[in-house]
Amino acid sequence: MTRNDLAPPTRADNGKAGTTLDATLILRLASAVEQLASIHAVADIELRCFTPEQAARILGKTENWVVENIQARRIPFTYVGKSPRLTAAHIRHIQAQGEVLPSKYAKPARAAA
Repeated sequence: MTRNDLAPPTRADNGKAGTTLDATLILRLASAVEQLASIHAVADIELRCFTPEQAARILGKTENWVVENIQARRIPFTYVGKSPRLTAAHIRHIQAQGEVLPSKYAKPARAAA
C-alpha cells in the first residue's frame, strides 16, 4: 500500500463539494494502524525491564518477596547499572517454575451435573 492509495480522489469542481473517502479504504487504514500498534506494543514489552515493584505487581507477590529472591538468586534477573531488573522472559520463567502438573495417579475431576 502506498500513500497514493490512501489519498482522497480528486474532484473536477476544485474541491467545492466535500470529498468522500471510500469506506473500504478507511477500514483498511484502520486495520493497518491497529496491526502496527500491536506489533509496537509486543516489542515494547519484550524489551522493557521491570523494577522489582513492577514485577511483583505482575506476579501477584510483594516487592519484598521479589527482592529477597533476587538477593538469594532463586529467580532470574539482570542488572541495569547497579539496579536489578526483570524482563518479560524472566517473569515468564518464574511463572513456569511454579507450574504443577496433575499426577497421573490422581482421580479425575467429576463433571458438574
